[in-house]
Amino acid sequence: MRITDVKIKKVQSENRLRAIASVTIDDCFVIHELRIIEGKEGLFVAMPSRQASNGVFRDIAHPIDKETRKLFEEVVIAKFNEEEC
Repeated sequence: MRITDVKIKKVQSENRLRAIASVTIDDCFVIHELRIIEGKEGLFVAMPSRQASNGVFRDIAHPIDKETRKLFEEVVIAKFNEEEC
């Protein structure tokens, strides 16, 4: 799997949300609505989620293993930082 494109839309807000991202995988599959959030230990990427009827938010698309999650975070945050300049 290769992340072949990342699009960042910066958000001007007073909460912790910094941007919304879309990620294209292998030039054939896209995931929209990844959120870049300012956490206590820096930026992190939250996967797209939906609120269930019981009020709990559940990811609707997410990496299965730690290595893939790390890859997503590294690539998306790098693109976010690149656009900061």
